[in-house]
Amino acid sequence: MKKIAIVLAFLLTASVIHSQKIKIEAGNFDFIKGQKEINVEFVYDNMTLMKEKMTNDEYVAKRSADLEGKSKGKGKVWEKKWNSSNEFIWNPKFLELINKYLDKEGVDFEEGLSDAKYTLIVETVWLYPGWDAGIMKQKAKVTTNLKFVETSNRDNVLVEVSSKDAPGDQWGNNYSNESRLGEGYAKTGKTLAKLILKKVF
Repeated sequence: MKKIAIVLAFLLTASVIHSQKIKIEAGNFDFIKGQKEINVEFVYDNMTLMKEKMTNDEYVAKRSADLEGKSKGKGKVWEKKWNSSNEFIWNPKFLELINKYLDKEGVDFEEGLSDAKYTLIVETVWLYPGWDAGIMKQKAKVTTNLKFVETSNRDNVLVEVSSKDAPGDQWGNNYSNESRLGEGYAKTGKTLAKLILKKVF
């Protein structure tokens, strides 16, 4: 019983230590009032991964090789899944949650709205996929830079927000790195939406 209490205390402490930090670095959200739609772009070009701050190419090569060593062909299958994760999991999760909380205010955040006056650039800075070993696990973490710019003049930055270590996890077990990270993007979208609600509405 004592061991269980120690493990629970450790997990609770880890959860507190790695909680999300979101901060307005510059600007304000006043421009959002009266807007019906905001264009969204996702940027992954310069992201790093893991504690070692590997590039995406380095991470993919290492992870794929590890999986290939366990089962031939598994690494190649994983590569395809990983390379499509942003399009099919991460971006949709972010958009789903930000729109869930801002829908009642009549603001729609979507990709491809080139005629929208303002664009939100979601730049991924760092990812940690976490892990799940059944009875013990560690949440994924997603760090992003969130920048609202004028669509026709990207140098005009209206507000810039940093989001650090957004946690990604689900109830029960989740053995998919890609899915856990998706929950981190969902948390980022939710937290940004709540910040906008607090500052604007």
